[in-house]
Amino acid sequence: MPQYHSQQLIGFLSEQTEQYLHIAISRWQMIASQQFSYKPAPDKWSAAQCLLHLNSYGEYYLPAIEKAIETAGRHSTKAAIFHSGWLGNYFTEMMLPGEDGMPAKKMSAMKGHIPQVDADSFEVIAAFIDQQEKLLALLQKAREVDLGKIRVPISIAKFIRLKLGDVFLFLIAHNHRHILQAERTLTQAGVAGFPIGKFGLKSLQVAR
Repeated sequence: MPQYHSQQLIGFLSEQTEQYLHIAISRWQMIASQQFSYKPAPDKWSAAQCLLHLNSYGEYYLPAIEKAIETAGRHSTKAAIFHSGWLGNYFTEMMLPGEDGMPAKKMSAMKGHIPQVDADSFEVIAAFIDQQEKLLALLQKAREVDLGKIRVPISIAKFIRLKLGDVFLFLIAHNHRHILQAERTLTQAGVAGFPIGKFGLKSLQVAR
């Protein structure tokens, strides 16, 4: 399983989150609601639905991460290296796009994370912005704890608890996946494209 320098990993994940926050504030808030709610096909999501889906994960994981850090923080010290677990790494790899930027593995949204169709796009974007700001604050707190020892229950089966580092990786890789999807949809709605860098995780891995 991959290994990462803990502080470098947090820095990378923070940079990714700052990029998504910048896109939401400086770009998405300026797009007309009808374009942000545009569905390219009946079975395809609009950009608003992509964010609604992400917000549903944030509603669960951000409080769960905060609780895990606060509960274990007093007894957890920093570790220089984070060793990803096999299950956490599997979930992250499922989220990452292929070289063409398209999903490498297609999947259906889990129950409870299927977005409604008629959501107010401005409210959805505002909620996304708020979540990304909270995520950045949690990443900063995580600099002071052991990413491998703190565990967080996952949303689909709370008896399964992943390492904190893996939860951050999965959550932010999942954001990346659906932000790319939202941007593809906006292009189809007639909005000029916006370049989003690759999720260059492999370059961070510690050689063994």
